[in-house]
Amino acid sequence: MTADNKTVYIAIASDILHRGHLNIIEAGAKLGEVIVGLLTDEGIATYKRPPILDFETRRELLESMRQVSKVVPQSSLSYAENLRAFRPDYVIHGDDWRAGIQEAARTEVINVLAEYGGELVEVPYTVGVSGSEVDAKLRPLVNTTELRRARLRQLLRLKPWVRAMETSNGLSALIVEHAKHEDPATMAVREYDAMWVSSLCDSAFKGKPDIELVDFSSRLQTIHDIMEVSTKPVIVDGDTGGRVEHFVYTVRTLERVGVSAVIIEDKTGLKQNSLFGTDATQVLDDPDQFAAKINAGKQAQTTRDFMIIARCESLIAGAGMEDALFRAKTYLAAGADGIMIHSREKDGEEVKEFLGSFRQEFPDVPVILVPTSYNHILEADLAKMGANVIIHANHMLRSAYPAMVDTAEKILRYGRSKEVDGQIMSIKEVLKIIPE
Repeated sequence: MTADNKTVYIAIASDILHRGHLNIIEAGAKLGEVIVGLLTDEGIATYKRPPILDFETRRELLESMRQVSKVVPQSSLSYAENLRAFRPDYVIHGDDWRAGIQEAARTEVINVLAEYGGELVEVPYTVGVSGSEVDAKLRPLVNTTELRRARLRQLLRLKPWVRAMETSNGLSALIVEHAKHEDPATMAVREYDAMWVSSLCDSAFKGKPDIELVDFSSRLQTIHDIMEVSTKPVIVDGDTGGRVEHFVYTVRTLERVGVSAVIIEDKTGLKQNSLFGTDATQVLDDPDQFAAKINAGKQAQTTRDFMIIARCESLIAGAGMEDALFRAKTYLAAGADGIMIHSREKDGEEVKEFLGSFRQEFPDVPVILVPTSYNHILEADLAKMGANVIIHANHMLRSAYPAMVDTAEKILRYGRSKEVDGQIMSIKEVLKIIPE
């Protein structure tokens, strides 16, 4: 303790300590005993991608600093719980949080300090240093095959639910990689956590029907294109998985390149897209044979990180809830790491009923939903029902196609491209999309 027994609270989220952090810690040490509120892995994951270093490693690093007296966990962007628990005399922060996503946190800190007479001290922002820029530069360097493959399991541990978006090429991967929505009022930041490589969208972008016509080598090239320009975990649509002997090699290949999971569906014969429902012939595979395929895939993989998820099509094929639950249980017994339950009913009641029954016996098994048909239901409400992964499975394709058609038709109509200038990017903007 210092001579006057003052205490100082400093919140830190980053696992990359730079000069800006050191300046704030030094300023705090001059005022009193420094308590660092270190955001937990779960807390960081609520507003940005998980840290490179885990909580315990980050804690040990800070505890080794002579200026730091104590390190305590902070579970969210909100300081309130820790401030009321430790009642520090001072909270120190850089003066760069007066606007944007951190403005609400600043206001909350001021209000809580006022409850007992604490003081906020803001030190000048360290020019030329940005934690987010350092993180952006380091991410590709530490984006090893092993770390990326394991990231989906990590996210499932840390987040209430995982949000995935369809990506079908390098450009859409860049968009999904960097898309972000900030809500300063609630201190919430939304990003996509993972990327879904859809066979439907991959086929459509290649101008081919979605009948497993695009061979695996071509699909693999798409996956390479996506992974080369992004860092988020990749979930691959594996259609039916093909023959058991072929699926074994698919698993080994996807695992080797750093894919986090493959999802295969329990149908057989010529593929019919599930959104056709019973309007098309949907032939379900024998559950025991499909379970054997899953088991063969699990036996073939060489790491614990890779996930094989069974997509249950019973509700799509009109086979009923009892069949869906039976198949899900059978596939889990064979080693499946999770269940995707598919439904095309627009009210979402089928999915809700399935989850209500499934969770009674399997409270911790990852469940994946694709709410294309029941997209009026909020992600948060789907998570309350029991969903762990929510995939927006084809929306990049569906937004790109009408925009391209409109542009093509307008140029034909007017005999020039002037009329589409207001709805397209400039060439200069296009060149800026791709990082050098």
